[in-house]
Amino acid sequence: MELTLEAITIIVNNTGSRSDIAVLCRVSKTFRRVAERALYNTIYLRTPGESQAVSNTLATCARIASLVASLTISIVEEDETEDESDESYEDDYRDVLPEGFWEGMALALQKATNLRSLTIHSQGTSIPASAEILRSTTFSLRKFHCDFDWDGDLVQFLNSQTELQDLYILDFKQTPTTYPTIQTTTTTSTPSPPTSSMTLNASAMPNLMTLECTFSEAADHIVPHRPITHLKTCFSRTEMSEKRVEMDRLFNNISLSSKAIRSLDIADSSYSESFAMEILRKVVSTEVTRKDLRYLGTLVLPVEGQERLQFYGLLMKLPALKCLEVEVSAWVPPPTSTAAFRALASELRLYCLTVTSVVFVLDFERTLVTIRNGVCAVNADAGTDLLWREM
Repeated sequence: MELTLEAITIIVNNTGSRSDIAVLCRVSKTFRRVAERALYNTIYLRTPGESQAVSNTLATCARIASLVASLTISIVEEDETEDESDESYEDDYRDVLPEGFWEGMALALQKATNLRSLTIHSQGTSIPASAEILRSTTFSLRKFHCDFDWDGDLVQFLNSQTELQDLYILDFKQTPTTYPTIQTTTTTSTPSPPTSSMTLNASAMPNLMTLECTFSEAADHIVPHRPITHLKTCFSRTEMSEKRVEMDRLFNNISLSSKAIRSLDIADSSYSESFAMEILRKVVSTEVTRKDLRYLGTLVLPVEGQERLQFYGLLMKLPALKCLEVEVSAWVPPPTSTAAFRALASELRLYCLTVTSVVFVLDFERTLVTIRNGVCAVNADAGTDLLWREM
């Protein structure tokens, strides 16, 4: 008697390895249909050989390609001559990723019509990818993470995405028409700005909620009039007066988000206590970042008691705050013990009763302290990189 579809699905879902699932494809047509869906729904590619084989399969079999919903391409090129000189290492490194690799991947992406999540990291390879491989694709993504250069192909692709909710971009290039302008009716004959393939349309990505970008200028360009709730970015300027201008511009654009910001993580090349207080005051004075903010980072925790009380006083004006990331590298001596981190978290909790997690940053090392039922505990095994996304 042939098994029911429900029974076959249970068997496939409880099969441990992908190789065993592949074997199930040979049992029957029903097993094959269910097993192929499990095999190809989520694909993670790391090596050039494996990636090329999979891309060839997808490019030549539209039926298989249509099963792919999530694709991650994070190529790690193998070093075949670890004991040789750096120069010969670089030569071998270039030879690992074959010519035409990304052209083949482009053909595979064109066939993956039901793709919903796409992550591509290639800047560490000998032949980095570009957004050119997205030409002629028809999928509508929910999540898109890439390290492509900001160019016309990338902008054109983003302009085509109407369901995107989560975006990570590594690069951004400012153009004369980059920043959105307010159109007004006037009798003066002012020439319209020229259209450009580098211009992101106002109608692009209308459902975008999570944005991670390494340049604040990208946030300036993307956040306004979109329902951004989670934002991670970085200051581009280093000189303090320029950084203040950058901060004012960034918060002016953040205030144009059509949704309240729930998570805000702004990194800096160098952290100072005084500028951290300026950022915190800006967060508190901006309605869209004040009323529903759950995660805030990275701010310098003041050393002196009076300044720290002012810091806590501002935090108390954030009624929904649950997680705070603070920089303590400037402390002398720095807090390094479990007891020290717990004590600082307990002190913060006295003033901010809603906070349940504190991330302490000491020389780029992160320590997470969680607070449950009034008890502070250092969570050494917990990762902190995605906390801002989870709030």
